[in-house]
Amino acid sequence: MYMWKIQQPTIYNVSAFTLDIKYKKIKGYIMKDKVFLGIQILAGLMLVVFGLNKFLNFIPMPPQSAEMGAFMGALFATGYFMKLVAVVEIVAGLSFITNKFAALMAVVVLPVMVNATLAHLFLDPSGIGGAAMLTLFIILVMVHHKDAYSKILSSQA
Repeated sequence: MYMWKIQQPTIYNVSAFTLDIKYKKIKGYIMKDKVFLGIQILAGLMLVVFGLNKFLNFIPMPPQSAEMGAFMGALFATGYFMKLVAVVEIVAGLSFITNKFAALMAVVVLPVMVNATLAHLFLDPSGIGGAAMLTLFIILVMVHHKDAYSKILSSQA
């Protein structure tokens, strides 16, 4: 006895091919989401470490220019400002790591990081790397969560 394989109709093969193409597109979106989530978690870890460092001083401060030293000295002299920045960084970092309220916390922490980046840009350009990278990561987190901002950025009342 011979067993004959039944050939599937051509239409089914085309459908299977179409499903395969759709799956590849979906797979691409999933991969993009994983990359953005990785960037978000990395930004969260950096924020938590930098925030905790303001309280615990486990990372030594590198040498700074005189202007940056005066600026940082003034911020620390207020007695509250750097503690507030540290708390904002820690809360935003934990939010990014847990992926809860990440879109909101990106809006809250972005001005802090833009200020840090601009302070380095104008007062101590040699130390701009970490602040600029973290600012870029936060902007990428905001781009990933752009749908969360659609209602507040619409012109409809």
